[in-house]
Amino acid sequence: MDVKDAILGRRSIRRYADKPIPDSAVASLIEAVRWAPSSGNLQARKFYFVFNNDTKTRLAVLALNQMFIATAPLVVVACADYEKIADYGNRGKTLYVIQDVACAAENLLLEAYELGLGSVWVGAFDASGVANALNLPENLMPMAIIPVGYGAHHPKAPEREAKEAIVTILR
Repeated sequence: MDVKDAILGRRSIRRYADKPIPDSAVASLIEAVRWAPSSGNLQARKFYFVFNNDTKTRLAVLALNQMFIATAPLVVVACADYEKIADYGNRGKTLYVIQDVACAAENLLLEAYELGLGSVWVGAFDASGVANALNLPENLMPMAIIPVGYGAHHPKAPEREAKEAIVTILR
């Protein structure tokens, strides 16, 4: 699949078919997050791939009761690693680590689409509750919950702002 096709075709999927994800697809998703760019190549991020139904349900409840999360065969929790980014000071903690997680998460979303899987970025959740549910060490902070599975629907593309509204070209 062409990268542009993935960028233009990917949608936020919140309904999933009752179909497991093959191990080969899980391995591809892992490689997608591994190879994302990162600040100073510190790779200050960690991803939890959750298949356990009880844990997925707990995550869905912690995500403001967005129960569709629990219906996905895989739920990925993307975390920032503040220990790995510590040498970059406050800017590392407040910006670089967030960028690192975001780059890797976008790779995951695009790879999922290429594999015929649906996914959605969920940012509304109780971060300390998620950290407790996954028994995260203190240096890790959950930044996104990403359910992944075979989509049971494919919504239309949402409206986008005009190019002129989001881009300024300086020559």
